[in-house]
Amino acid sequence: MVEGTEGASGLALRLYRDLADWYPLLTPVEDYAEEAGFYRRLFEKHCRRPPRTLLDLGCGGGHNAAFLKATLACTLVDVEPAMLGISRRLNPECEHLQGDMRSVRLGRPFDCVLIHDAIAYMASRGDLAAAIATAFAHTAPGGVGMFQPDFVAESFEPGIEAGGSDGAGRSLRYLEWRDAPTPGSETYTTDMVYLLKSADGTVEVAHDRHVMGLFARATWLELIAAAGFDALAVPFEHSAPNTAGHEVFLGLRPGGEGEA
Repeated sequence: MVEGTEGASGLALRLYRDLADWYPLLTPVEDYAEEAGFYRRLFEKHCRRPPRTLLDLGCGGGHNAAFLKATLACTLVDVEPAMLGISRRLNPECEHLQGDMRSVRLGRPFDCVLIHDAIAYMASRGDLAAAIATAFAHTAPGGVGMFQPDFVAESFEPGIEAGGSDGAGRSLRYLEWRDAPTPGSETYTTDMVYLLKSADGTVEVAHDRHVMGLFARATWLELIAAAGFDALAVPFEHSAPNTAGHEVFLGLRPGGEGEA
């Protein structure tokens, strides 16, 4: 499931607004420990400067930062104030700023830039290129930009997933339904239905339609290189069976050899 941002389609997604307080039950923070550890290892391996600072664009509820902040000073950016509120409670020691990954400019570089699966909301090549350009603008020489789409065109599979968890006096369950894209399209649609059970046993049903970008592997590498990075794809290492064959895209910014 995707960390929080409004899609390039302009859809107002309830999950990231009036339902944001339910978000930690959709994807509990502990579920992010394994992948955050993988991201840390990639940053440490590919940075040509000591990895000390991280910019997390489309940070959502801050679940990756909950683990990455142990070794990286994290600045967290999201377009949705409600999601930033969730992250502030989880990561009070981190800097939080509201901004759109396509256009935000903070005027300072970071050793590492992460756009987790919120990058999937870039539903056109222009929006994807803009988000990658933002990452490049904030990556220090010798630093690394990292991009984690849910799917590339070659690996996409329509299907249904379900999940959720229980919290203090309330519970959430969800159904995710991914439709096959129209032939030749670079987007796909995911319908999400949430069952929200309150402490008194009442249940609310809510629905969001997420329009996501779906680009070929070669397009990702082309756009990352066009931004000024050295582009690289590496296998996504995770124990979950539905991640087999997935990749993470890296942008290595030239320079920085031996810099402190």
